[in-house]
Parts: sequence; C-alpha cells; structure tokens
Amino acid sequence: MSKYIMGAAIAAAMIAVPAQAKTTQSMKCAVVSQANIDGLFTEFNNAWATKNPDLVTKLFTKDAVLLATVSNKPRLNHAEIRDYFVSFLKGSPVGSINSSSYKMGCNTAARLGTWTVQLTDAATGAKTDVKARYSFIYRLEDGKWKIDHLHSSMMPEKAG
Repeated sequence: MSKYIMGAAIAAAMIAVPAQAKTTQSMKCAVVSQANIDGLFTEFNNAWATKNPDLVTKLFTKDAVLLATVSNKPRLNHAEIRDYFVSFLKGSPVGSINSSSYKMGCNTAARLGTWTVQLTDAATGAKTDVKARYSFIYRLEDGKWKIDHLHSSMMPEKAG
C-alpha cells in the first residue's frame, strides 16, 4: 500500500475514531457547520495571500501532516510545514474550491473535493492553474479549529 493511500486511510479513520471514542459524558463535541468549515478555507487562503509562512503554519495543529501538491516529501511537523510554505508562497497561490463534500465528527471535520490553485511566476508574471484534489481534515485544538491533515494532489487525467 502506498504512503499516500495509507495516509488517506489514516485520515479517514481520524474522523471516525473521536466519535467512537466518546466513552464518558465529560467529553464535549464542538458544534461545527459547513459554513464554519468554509470559513476555515477562507482563513487559509487569506493566510496564503500574506506570503507569510508563519501565519500559514499557525493554522495547523501541533502534530499536523501536510502532503502537498508540489512536494514529494510528507511534512510531519511545524518546521517542515513552514519550510514548504517558504518556497510555495513565492508563487502567490490563490485557491478556489471547485467541489466539496463534508464529514463532521466529534471535534473533527473534513472537507474533501477538488480545487484550482493559481500560481504566478515571480519572474514573468505568467499565471498557471493547477487542478487538484484535496482533503482538509480539521481538529479542534486548544479551542480553535486547525488543519490536522492536508493532502492535495494534481488531477491524474487531462480534462476532456
């Protein structure tokens, strides 16, 4: 099983486990809506616009995983996630959602679908649209919704 398929399976399990793990009445599940999750993407896109890798990295949980579109290396901690965004943000990325589905759990949520990330070549100003699939897995950490897992991969087939 490839690392990426295994990572997707682990991410899917993360959604189910907290809901099943509720064994005591002391655990409280935060209420979250699709509009809240949409707002988290807007916050992420706005952080990209600042070109500040520290602001983007702060949107991730302490033990987040980033499987980025244009990197072969899984990013497994804040230092590695920040390192990715230092380079990636130079392309002035702007993300737009093409399709979404949502999965809500106890203190977790997922937004899955397709998106287009527009990148701008700093030297020429030429813009390139990268069509990709995405999985944002969010988790409530210290009272704030953060990205626990982000996977993005380019579409394998040309649009026809």
